[in-house]
Amino acid sequence: MIGKTKIGVIVLAAGASRRLGFPKQLVEFKGKPLLQHSMDVAEQLEFDCRMLMLGSNAEKIKKELDIGNFTIIINEKWELGMGTSISKGVSAALKAKSDLEHILILLSDQPFITKEKIQELIRQQIENKKPATFSEYAGEVGVPAIFSKETFSDLMMLKKDQGAKKLILDEKISFETLKFEGGNFDVDTAEDVEQLKQME
Repeated sequence: MIGKTKIGVIVLAAGASRRLGFPKQLVEFKGKPLLQHSMDVAEQLEFDCRMLMLGSNAEKIKKELDIGNFTIIINEKWELGMGTSISKGVSAALKAKSDLEHILILLSDQPFITKEKIQELIRQQIENKKPATFSEYAGEVGVPAIFSKETFSDLMMLKKDQGAKKLILDEKISFETLKFEGGNFDVDTAEDVEQLKQME
């Protein structure tokens, strides 16, 4: 519980990193895998449940992580896209904690996410009482993002390659945004890995 609000977190890490050729979840930055960084940030906050969504290379990835207080969920349909991971993750979070009021979604490959940025995202969501608050970077909105319980059923209906932004495109929800400098840097290619190493 953060304050008096019950919040769960889902870290999405099921993708295959095809363009990179090996699991980007395990790319090291400042001495730890990128996925471990996202999990460690989440561990610094008092979430009511923590879900880690794995899929491709799940066994290999698990061996390299300190799982901590996370529950591992395996998305057997990871090849169908992010929508299946979000849907399964939200369902699992609600099964673990049925009275959640909000769910935060993080990715495995955003090296510049911080505890402070997540706290600000949560604070803005709670104060503004919107269905969702998305991060904003490079003129786009995306994750990390936090969703209120009124959106949970829509999130669980996402399919295949639909991300949570589909709810915006369908105009199903109103939302706030929070600027996240560096949020658009992710790791998809060998060039991205090399650039990341230079930022250490």
